[in-house]
Amino acid sequence: MHKVINSFRLLKEYCENEGFKGWDPYDGLNSKVFQALPFLKKSAICRLVVIQGFKRCPVNLRRLALVPKEYNAKGIGLFLSGYCNLYNAVKANPKLAESLGSPDSLKSRINELAELLISLQSKGYSGACWGYNFDWQARRLFLFPKFTPTVVASNFCATALMEAYEITREKRFLEIALSAAHFVINDLHRTEYKDGFLFSYSPLQGNDTVFNASLLGSRLLSFCYKYTGNEEYCELAEQSIKACCSGQKPNGAWVYGMLPVQSWVDSFHTGYNLDALIAYQELTLKFDNRSHLWELVERKDMEDIHREEIPKFVFRMVDYISEVKEWRGTATQLITQVNETEITPNVVTKMLARFSSEVFQPQGIEYKTKRTGTSRLIYLKKNDGNDSDDNKSTI
Repeated sequence: MHKVINSFRLLKEYCENEGFKGWDPYDGLNSKVFQALPFLKKSAICRLVVIQGFKRCPVNLRRLALVPKEYNAKGIGLFLSGYCNLYNAVKANPKLAESLGSPDSLKSRINELAELLISLQSKGYSGACWGYNFDWQARRLFLFPKFTPTVVASNFCATALMEAYEITREKRFLEIALSAAHFVINDLHRTEYKDGFLFSYSPLQGNDTVFNASLLGSRLLSFCYKYTGNEEYCELAEQSIKACCSGQKPNGAWVYGMLPVQSWVDSFHTGYNLDALIAYQELTLKFDNRSHLWELVERKDMEDIHREEIPKFVFRMVDYISEVKEWRGTATQLITQVNETEITPNVVTKMLARFSSEVFQPQGIEYKTKRTGTSRLIYLKKNDGNDSDDNKSTI
């Protein structure tokens, strides 16, 4: 186990020292030498030769060809997911902190990577989406310019932001991640197949019938359904899954895609397919042991999730003021009055100030404070709907 942990530590240190920048097997077209030769750039065959040559050459040609190390959005998403895993591992086993970092240092890195990932979004689409930092040529059929968003990269980036949200509770991370559903629904096109359809690889025409791409789109929608309860996400994910399952071979494998040049089979993309199917099952379905049927899981919407994040003490105060109608005094006196034993006066003051407009005002509860020479006085009043006396409240 020590060797495994040490291996993780060395890899973590290397990635941090490199600033999370690096090369990609398919980034040959980023060569400044190649970019300086326009007659080569226009040839699909030349582009393929460069990409495959850089990928397959036993010697790394990138330094010689001036390929810069850069941020890869999908890579940053995977780094973010990895640091979330490290954080959870250290929280579960504090002894790992000595080798992998403290929870606070890991959380700081999670925030840093999440902000970086957000900055790497491809702009001009219906929702958050991400692409690769290099041009890439798919056979001789189509060229994808750098930063063209793909459903594959967007899936890993958006779900990584969701993982970051679970640790940091930063709502912006979740909101940006959930907007990726709009990219999948509105910007990707669909190809009908059997009982459903396949999501395209990207908004560009061409690479439209790749099974793992469509299933990763279903995976992303399943995660978005988990947080929103939006049934459209679940329904579209199901239609894509039905079509892709219809394309599965009798031996359990999938070809990469439906075009004649995409007829190869590999375990790598089959793993994507299986992971997406598992996510759909776990996030949208539950098994009823009595009926022996899979049923759709009812999910909370964003309002429900946010309400759960508001401390229960705030809602107890709503009930208390609704009952007594009016109260004046210090935070210490308020704690004593409502018999709260696990909260400090300082925290009470902060909670009342933070949630007064969000929780108290909609309930018709007026909140005021006044600093005296020795303490801060709190005034809470439940208004009965008669506004004639509201301006006469004093503290």
